[in-house]
Amino acid sequence: MNLSLTLSFRPTEPSLFHRKSFSPIKYPQKQHVPIFHQPKLDPRRTQFRVTAKRPSPIEGLSEEMSAVASQNLDHAPARRRVRSAFVDVHQQLDHCLFKMDHAGIRTEEWYGRNSKGMEIFCKSWLPKLDVQIKGALCFCHGYGSTCTFFFEGIAKRIAASGYAVYAVDYPGFGLSEGLHGYIPNFDELVDDVNEQFTNIKGRPEVKGLPFFIMGESMGGAVTLKIHLKEPSKWDGVILVAPMCKIAEDVMPPAIVLKLLALMSEVLPQAKLFPQKDMAGLSYRDPSKRKTAGYNVISYKDHMRSRTAVELLKATSDIETQLDKVSGPLLILHGAADKVTDPLVSQLLYEKASSKDKTLKLYLDGYHCILQGEPDDRIFTVLDDIVTWLDFRCSPN
Repeated sequence: MNLSLTLSFRPTEPSLFHRKSFSPIKYPQKQHVPIFHQPKLDPRRTQFRVTAKRPSPIEGLSEEMSAVASQNLDHAPARRRVRSAFVDVHQQLDHCLFKMDHAGIRTEEWYGRNSKGMEIFCKSWLPKLDVQIKGALCFCHGYGSTCTFFFEGIAKRIAASGYAVYAVDYPGFGLSEGLHGYIPNFDELVDDVNEQFTNIKGRPEVKGLPFFIMGESMGGAVTLKIHLKEPSKWDGVILVAPMCKIAEDVMPPAIVLKLLALMSEVLPQAKLFPQKDMAGLSYRDPSKRKTAGYNVISYKDHMRSRTAVELLKATSDIETQLDKVSGPLLILHGAADKVTDPLVSQLLYEKASSKDKTLKLYLDGYHCILQGEPDDRIFTVLDDIVTWLDFRCSPN
């Protein structure tokens, strides 16, 4: 049974966003954004401590591999060594995204460079040689993550359906150069990603084909920023649980915002702001929650002060431009997501000026609907993405 609610744009119908009786989904009264979850602060008594979070042990991992995973990952060479050490471990993980057999999918890894000369990790997944490529999909990953873990399986599934898939790790994340988890300027990060995608559009295997962009969570914000810069350069936008607005009930109070701004100038790289353990809020399936711990090069430490400010600025900017989202649009969101608010996705759906737009809400779905749900739900979401792409790449 497909337990999802689909909203598609029909100009003659009244607004779906205001028809509360239409949706059978019951949302939690509060949506918690972990990035900005803060205790109440008394500025007269507050002391800031620069601390590093001790990595949590990974269940079932040998002592030797645990030691490899727990080393300092502030810089790219260490992250690359750890990723190489875990290649065989990842191939044995009991998760549908790692167990799928997609023999013949062609992959390539390379490092591009941004305008500052930093190495940016890029990867491609192409269909089998005898399969004609229908179009290309560029992917933007979420906060702290990388395109080399769960997305490997996602990319192979989409590539097996006839699409060239491309992804990059942002500066400071995954295998790219830069201080781990540090975003000194969100707009510059967007420019770095867009620069690599522009280069990819010139590759011979996809030249002249339709190009789509897809973003998950914080990657949704990156995707929207790229689309808003050059809306005519993309044939469609896919957003999965996008971070595009901070709900009013979780926006930090004014005093916290002022302290954030101050500390981001004084100690921009400091890990000052603790995060809740997000696994329980992101992965509905307990076994997949354990698998997520093997994403060893993801950033799991306290958020750096400048990063927190840049994310707030980015969402505030996007919030003012929701009506400028104009291309074909597919929004996918778990209805029980407590990390990014599904009601905000409804708001984006309602405000976007796109003439071709669809919102799919998955009943009981958590934040990671592509990685953390039961297998049948994960495959349903993947099939929804491929079906949407196929319709827009059809000759008719």
